[in-house]
Amino acid sequence: MNTSALVVMLATMFLVTGLMIYFFIRVINTPPKPEPDSYLDNDDEPERQVRP
Repeated sequence: MNTSALVVMLATMFLVTGLMIYFFIRVINTPPKPEPDSYLDNDDEPERQVRP
């Protein structure tokens, strides 16, 4: 393997590994979305929503 091929291979490996780590950290640090208390609270049709 010549020098240019080795440089391209190592650069690609470091780039892919760096992107993987970056996006993995972004996924881990993303706060969860607040979920509604029930499915009925998430329903858009007013006649299906339960009112106490």
